[in-house]
Amino acid sequence: MLRREFLSVRNRLPQDVVREAGDTLARRALELPELARARTVAAYVSVGSEPGTPALLDALRARGVRVLLPALLPDNDLDWGEYTGPDSLARVQHGGKMALFEPSGERLGPDAVTGADVVLLPGLAVDARGMRLGRGGGSYDRVLARLERAGARPALVVLLYDTEIVAHVPAEAHDRPVQAVVTPSGVRRFTSG
Repeated sequence: MLRREFLSVRNRLPQDVVREAGDTLARRALELPELARARTVAAYVSVGSEPGTPALLDALRARGVRVLLPALLPDNDLDWGEYTGPDSLARVQHGGKMALFEPSGERLGPDAVTGADVVLLPGLAVDARGMRLGRGGGSYDRVLARLERAGARPALVVLLYDTEIVAHVPAEAHDRPVQAVVTPSGVRRFTSG
């Protein structure tokens, strides 16, 4: 299975490589015009060997950007809360799933994401069309559908390692392409439509 292969490669990365990639990703992402203009960014807290987001979250806050982070609901949908620094995160264990770092403050509701100028999406890979391969839980499919229903058009950006840009990933009719992928070596843009 494709997802298992990408996760297996990630899980073999040394922690110093993961940490360094996160710092580089933050610098690259902050150069994006979309993030430079953003007032509100929906992001996520990386876990395990995911490309790291902590440096980026703190840099966005330092710029005065409102950062929204997801909280996983029992049905795999996402609620949102505001990130106000590392102390605003709580480690939450979700049943048999992985532990996530979620905002510990007030919940803003699943529709809060519709006010974001940029949505940073987690993923395992992206292909030449800009189609993203997620972890398979469907949480971000719901987010993208919610944005569509609300007529919201935030920039969709995925953070990956260089080896995770591939020729093709499986896509379904409801999948939407991202506008850009940020990797440690740079930014790649996709034309949508």
